[in-house]
Amino acid sequence: MLVELRAENYAVIDHAIAVFGPGLNLLTGETGAGKSILVDALALLMGGKASTEVVRHGADKAVVACVFESTHNAEIILEENGIDSGGNEVILRREILSTGKGRVFVNNQPATVAVLRQLAPELALVHAQSESLSSFDQSQQRALLDRFGGLSADAAAETYARWKDAQQKLDDLLQGEQDRLRMVDLWSYQSKEIEAAHLIPAEDEALETEKRVLANAEKLYAAATGAFDQLYEGGSSAEAALRSALRNVEELARYDARFTEAAQQLASVRATVSDVASGLRDYAESINASPERLAEIEDRLALLDRLKRKYGKTVTEVIAFGEEVARKLAEVEDRDEILKTLRAAQEEAAKDYRRAAAALSAERHASAAKLAKLAEAQINSLAMKVRFEVTVAASEEQSQWSANGWDLVEYRISTNPGEPLKLLHEIASGGEMSRVMLALKVSVEEGAAKPKKKAPTPRTLVFDEIDIGIGGRAAEAVGQKLKSLSRGQQVLCVTHLPQIAAFADQHFLIDKREADGRTKTKVSLLDDRARTHEVARMLSGATVTDTSLQHAAQMIAASGSISEHQSTQARR
Repeated sequence: MLVELRAENYAVIDHAIAVFGPGLNLLTGETGAGKSILVDALALLMGGKASTEVVRHGADKAVVACVFESTHNAEIILEENGIDSGGNEVILRREILSTGKGRVFVNNQPATVAVLRQLAPELALVHAQSESLSSFDQSQQRALLDRFGGLSADAAAETYARWKDAQQKLDDLLQGEQDRLRMVDLWSYQSKEIEAAHLIPAEDEALETEKRVLANAEKLYAAATGAFDQLYEGGSSAEAALRSALRNVEELARYDARFTEAAQQLASVRATVSDVASGLRDYAESINASPERLAEIEDRLALLDRLKRKYGKTVTEVIAFGEEVARKLAEVEDRDEILKTLRAAQEEAAKDYRRAAAALSAERHASAAKLAKLAEAQINSLAMKVRFEVTVAASEEQSQWSANGWDLVEYRISTNPGEPLKLLHEIASGGEMSRVMLALKVSVEEGAAKPKKKAPTPRTLVFDEIDIGIGGRAAEAVGQKLKSLSRGQQVLCVTHLPQIAAFADQHFLIDKREADGRTKTKVSLLDDRARTHEVARMLSGATVTDTSLQHAAQMIAASGSISEHQSTQARR
């Protein structure tokens, strides 16, 4: 629901704020006061084309902004575009500079017009005099038909996703096949080279250690034997000194128990020295200064370095590369089997999709005939004489498949007797466009065959000057339809007719006045008394009489009775 709309330095508006409510919001006022300008401002926030002509004379920029209640899908769109959620609200702002440049903000974060256009179907559908029904595109026409029939495209969407995934895997395999075949020789050489090396993880580290030992064998032998002599073998070795000291301390301990622990500690140190000395002796004896082994290690390390330069930084990475190459070779060798499996999966998914799409198409054909009949009657009740048709054309070519099925849904209309049916967006009159959209919306909301399955439509519907060329009973019928439609969703409408204005839940007066040599437009929410006066003005013109006031009060009361009767009938 649209909560608030603001405009600053926009056309003749210097500063205006309108706070809307649920139900039917009607905008009235003298011709040229700026009623349609507000609708155009909202259309701009829905991604409409901007022009420097909307910047108020003397201002640097025009600013339009609005606040909508958020929806689940709107939150998803914001997330996909990297825009933080605004809680329960979506705040849109657009600035049009006099230089021709512009800026867009969503929830006070920089955005683009493309984001506004993505959000528009979730927030509002604007039927302004300045735009055509081309905004009511084929996807929206299909969605409206599905809503009327209570139809779900879930089965088509699920099978389409499976088919698309299988098709993508098949395309990927076929697309890269020539390149892969050219790579087979290289992969084969790489695989054989790595396999021939019989690599062991981390063996290069162990070989480097052994190489250092062999290259420094004499130094290591001298150091080990020298340390052994100093610790154990020599006459002045550490072990001999500890042995002599231990005898003396043990002698002391025989007479003084305080030295017992010291004797034990010296015995432990002596054992440790003996163990270390034994290790040094064994290490010295194990040193093999073999030039042949050293050359063998150097050759192996050179091989490992060459493989690491080509296939990875470590031996482990080289082994992993070899396994990946082997997998690719196996895939090429098993290509026929893989291709057969993928084609079978793709064909099965396509068969399931055709079944789901055909069932959905049949339901749409049945619903299309009912919607066309009901919409034609609704349109003709609004001072028009038309023929209306909803066509559903199934396109079974795979290029036309989508998650919503394969149907092309089009609404066609003939507004004059003897004229052929034309596409809906080819209607010339803006007033006719709005009335057709109103009739379609009412048909869907009131005439759906399966109301319990209808999905909620959170969008705000906006109709600009829907009353062009009508009056009397036709005008009252338009008012009743707007009121009926507003029970399910918010409706904004610009009108010149008192018969329609009488049905308002919220009535706004757009008033243009001159102050300080400049024209200013003001938006006011009318209370009951002011509302009666405005309807009376619409009835009698500039001079409001007691008779017109009485007539206006009766008209508003009567519209309330009609609305209450309609609401009761709807509940039944």
